[in-house]
Amino acid sequence: MSRTTRTVLAPRVFALADDLSGAAEVAAALGLRGRIVLGPATAPPRDGESVVLDLDTRQSAPQDAASAVRAALAYADGGVVLKKIDSLLRGNLAAEAAAYATGARGVVIAPALPVAGRTVREGVVNLHGTALHTTDAWRAERGAAPESVGAALGGVPTRVVPLATVRAPALYDRLRALVAEGYHPVCDAETDTDLDAISEAALQLGPGIRLMGTGGLAAALGRRLARADGGGSGAPGIDGHRHPMEANPDRSTEPVRDRSTPADLDRPSRTDAAGPAGPARADDVSPALGGTPSRPLLVVVGTAEPTAVAQIAQLVAAGAHHVSLPAHTLTDRSTLPPLNIRTEGGRTPDGVTVVSIDGTHAVHPGAARSLAAGLAHAVAEAAQDSDLVLTGGETARRVLDALGIRELLPLDQIHHGAVRSRTADGRHVVTRPGSYGATDSLLRIALALRPGLAPPSDQAPSGQPVVPPVPPAPLGEPT
Repeated sequence: MSRTTRTVLAPRVFALADDLSGAAEVAAALGLRGRIVLGPATAPPRDGESVVLDLDTRQSAPQDAASAVRAALAYADGGVVLKKIDSLLRGNLAAEAAAYATGARGVVIAPALPVAGRTVREGVVNLHGTALHTTDAWRAERGAAPESVGAALGGVPTRVVPLATVRAPALYDRLRALVAEGYHPVCDAETDTDLDAISEAALQLGPGIRLMGTGGLAAALGRRLARADGGGSGAPGIDGHRHPMEANPDRSTEPVRDRSTPADLDRPSRTDAAGPAGPARADDVSPALGGTPSRPLLVVVGTAEPTAVAQIAQLVAAGAHHVSLPAHTLTDRSTLPPLNIRTEGGRTPDGVTVVSIDGTHAVHPGAARSLAAGLAHAVAEAAQDSDLVLTGGETARRVLDALGIRELLPLDQIHHGAVRSRTADGRHVVTRPGSYGATDSLLRIALALRPGLAPPSDQAPSGQPVVPPVPPAPLGEPT
């Protein structure tokens, strides 16, 4: 049967992720009306709504992760079901995949994320052209990286769909045949076009088919459903319609049709109503269109990635205040007083503070959850009335748990994976996976939230040029 003879309408999407930054990445990639829910789920999605559920299972025991997946699937009554997996195959992938496949007619699996240089060839994940298991990408994990996607999925029966088939008209027929034989297809992919073809063919397989992949597959799915729904331009607003970026983020129910462009929101201001012309420093910036007036901006870096040091350095060059917390004080909370960014060093309420874990000494791979919990405890008081930038899914979830935040409404992507959302009380929260972002990532995020912020010169402390920010990417359009 030709894969062009069936018509698929645009149903709602119910997506599962194992950490919060991944959930936000999927919500942005889908670009559909909906919410990010910090699980566990307590009710099915509303009619016509898409929901991305953070299961918070990345650091859980495998049996607990599987149970969380099974419990969540009880709410997947109709529509498209998607399981977001880590593009580096981390987490409880085997246990969660087995639970996810149970009760499905078949699961179409596509772990490639081309925008981040993560491709799949012959069933093997490659990182910028190098097989994942030969890189150091798993240096913070307890074990070694799997040699293939099939190996990562454990006992789930899979068969590889090679790149030549993905790019051929026979893709739909091949997927259908594998599903009929009881296998879950693992699809090679190197480009977004490949993922578009996989998404199209998978949707045409009909009821009982579930999808599993990264934000790349989610973006392909979002593009496919947008075409089926008539398309549209501009970033989706909170109400699901597409508008220019909102000029007043505190008015959550009424989109404001603003004549400014996303580039205007990201362009550093050269004037200040309270003083002479010139770029503002991070400790003296005006309230931002992209953030919440009179609130500080708190950046919490919970990642051990080497690029985090350079990212923080560029933000500090712009005047941000940096607090580095020793790892041992985070695991022994009795030795660490709560951080108060409103008074420390005379910072003003609308200043920018970045908090990170002191990387002087190596962190034990098994300490990720306890460190994230300690970091959340340390910043909880300061975070109560701040706009937030949270890197690393575990850190993001622990901080929002400490604040009692259960839902986020996605707004846009500042760069790929850096997703800006809004909370019920009007504050802005940007989440980003720890392994994402170039050295200017945090600076670009801060500029999007505080347009008055600008570096004192065009050079970072390291001597490397500070890359000018680019406009935020609309939902579903990674940069």
